[in-house]
Parts: sequence; C-alpha cells; structure tokens
Amino acid sequence: MEGKLRVCGYCRVSTEKDDQRNSLENQREYFERYIREKDGYIFKGIFYDEGISGTSLKNRNGFKKMLECAKNGELDLILTKEVSRFARNTKDTLEYTRMLSSMGIGVIFISDNIDTRCADSEFRLTIMAGIAQEESRKISERVKWGQERQMEKGIVFGKSLLGYIVKDGKIEVNENERKTVCDIFEKFDEGKSVKQIYEDIGGIISQGGIRKILRNEKYVGDLCQKKSYTQDYLSHKKKYNNGEERFIYIKDHHEGIIDRKLWERVQKRLEEKARNSGKYFYSGKIYCGICKKQYVMKKKNGIEYRRCSLNAEYGRKGCTGEILRESYIDEIINATGRSGFRKMVIYSGYAKVFFEDDICAEVFFEKSGRGKNHKMKIIKIKMEKSDG
Repeated sequence: MEGKLRVCGYCRVSTEKDDQRNSLENQREYFERYIREKDGYIFKGIFYDEGISGTSLKNRNGFKKMLECAKNGELDLILTKEVSRFARNTKDTLEYTRMLSSMGIGVIFISDNIDTRCADSEFRLTIMAGIAQEESRKISERVKWGQERQMEKGIVFGKSLLGYIVKDGKIEVNENERKTVCDIFEKFDEGKSVKQIYEDIGGIISQGGIRKILRNEKYVGDLCQKKSYTQDYLSHKKKYNNGEERFIYIKDHHEGIIDRKLWERVQKRLEEKARNSGKYFYSGKIYCGICKKQYVMKKKNGIEYRRCSLNAEYGRKGCTGEILRESYIDEIINATGRSGFRKMVIYSGYAKVFFEDDICAEVFFEKSGRGKNHKMKIIKIKMEKSDG
C-alpha cells in the first residue's frame, strides 16, 4: 500500500435524458475499472452529478462531496474525462485546480491530455477551460433561441395555476376552479378590496396571490411569456424582466375564464389604485432614452417632477434628458387609451410607452411656457408591435 496514490473519478452529465444516463454509466464504469486495474492506484470511489450544469458549483453535490474528501486528506489524484466535465466556467476550473494543487492533489483530464501536476498544465488548462466556457455560452444561446421560437408558436412554459392546468406545453381550464377565479375578478370589479375578497373566499388564497391573479393576463385568454429571464449563463440567476428582454405576448391564445371587458375594467381600477396609493406607481418603470438611467421623482414648489438620475445629480452636465412633471407622464399614458402599462423610455420630444400586450406607443409632445404657465401638448401618437 505504501507509495500508492489514492485516486477517485469525477463524472458529470448536464441532462437526465437516456443517452446522457448511458454516458454517465459508461464514465463511471470506465473510471472504476481504470483505477482498479492501474498499478500504483488505490480506488477511492466515483463522484458524479447528473442533470446538472457545469457553469456553476451550485447543486453539484457530487463535486462538493469530492472537495470535502480532498480537504479531509483522503485523496491524492482525481481523474475526469475532460475540462468541460469538471467545469464550464474558466474561473471555477482554475480556482479549484489551484486549490487542489495547494493540497498536493492533482487532476488528470484524460481526453484533453492535461495533468495539473505538470509545469505547463495551467497554461493549457486556461485555454481548454476558455473553450469549454465559450461552448457553454453557445449552448445557452441555442437553448434560449429554441425556447423563444417555441413560445412564439404558443407552447406554454411554466406550471399550473388557479383555474388552469398546464401540461405538455398546453393550457386548459380547470373547471373545478373556474368559479373561484370569476368570483375574484367580479368582486374586485364591484369595488371590493383585496382584503374583502380574501375574506369572502375563505382565505384559501393569500392577498398577495389575489393581486397576482388580478394582473395575470392568462385569465382573459392571453399569454405573456419571458416575464423573467436568466441574467447570464454562468450564474443561472433568474431576474424579473423589466423590459431588458422582449416579452412574447399572444392575444386570444387559449380559452379565457373572464371576458375582455371585465379584464380591462379591473386593470384600469388596479392602475388607479396604484397611482392613488402613494406608492410611486412609476418607480423603476421610467428610463431615459439618452443615458439609459432610471427616472427619479423630485418635488419643487409642491409640483412633482421626474428626471433621470444623472440629471438629478449633475444637472444638464450629467444628461440633457427631458424633465417632465408627474402629471405629464399621466397624460402621455392616458393619451394612448391603453391599460397594462409596463415601462416608458423618454427621449427628446417623445416617449416610447410599452404595454403588457406587447404593444409600444410612440407619443410625441411639445412643451411651452414657464413656471405656473408651463404646459405640455400631445402632438402625435404611433402604435406598433413592441420589439423590446
């Protein structure tokens, strides 16, 4: 036993499909046989992760367990098929191989012919890890592109919700829950508060859940997808879509539970309540078309204004973007005659107003006068399909 190396294998596949499962089994069998038959090696097990991406350590329990064994002094050498199986993130690949090297543990990437115990290994590893990371980025882009094309065809991503069953990319009404949904919309339309509706339906849905239902376009038969998106392919973190990416909106996609007139009345009341609640309805929804910064609210002589954060901090030296009264922003949105406001981007002399049904209104305006005599006039409105 003396002088022999304690060796383990590490395997990973990124999906749970049958061909990938077979690949994982083949990898595990290969490494166990190879280590057991190799003179000078002591078999210390096979660590593996199935159906897990290699761009992040998160959820890679097999990898984490292997690192624990390494830290506990139980390993001398790790064998893995190739750099992309170890990690698709250059930073992680170098970080973990360096950490293992500092503990006297080598890693051999068999297909790439890299042994971290060799002097030139890090240079070659950096190149191969960069290639693996770029491949991961391309795969992520291909998956994203494919999902968007499916969404455009009306295939539903997501899970079932009150009133609907989502299965195999299709959405169908759940008749057992139809009445509850109708009651929520009708009671709100009658003037009841969310709290009163919560009490009327016996508290079976939280007040926050009721608010989400009232704003969910699926109940009128429309489908809006990409409400959240993956910020980057390395972290896989989801972010709420505030207009950074294009929404995919299909009107009359499936059977609605409520009619469109009721839906529009409810959306109008929700917006009115938000504006009157003192909770800054426009916060995080208005951007400058020049510097791309968010608009912030300022108050002067009892009048509420909005301007971009650069202009607010540095004046016109920071940004020459428009300064608009809060009431003018109301006017711009109301002039479109639409509900479901999502965001606004303000340019010099006009604003692009984006709505939840994937429509963008370009509203052109001109301002005149000063102080109390200051006015804004809407000149022209153009409606078009949104591309963002």
